[in-house]
Amino acid sequence: MSTASLIFWAIFVVPLVAFLFWVMWQDKKRRSTGLIVLVLGVILAIIYMYARTGGK
Repeated sequence: MSTASLIFWAIFVVPLVAFLFWVMWQDKKRRSTGLIVLVLGVILAIIYMYARTGGK
């Protein structure tokens, strides 16, 4: 990953995922469903990013 990608992840993605995790953790009834969806979304985004950039 290039420096620009790492900066993007550090400034935008990590805080967004942390915030979404916190928001979903507040809902006691659907906590696990929300966290599963969040984890799947992050995994799919990483796979898509890797496929589009060719692992560069």
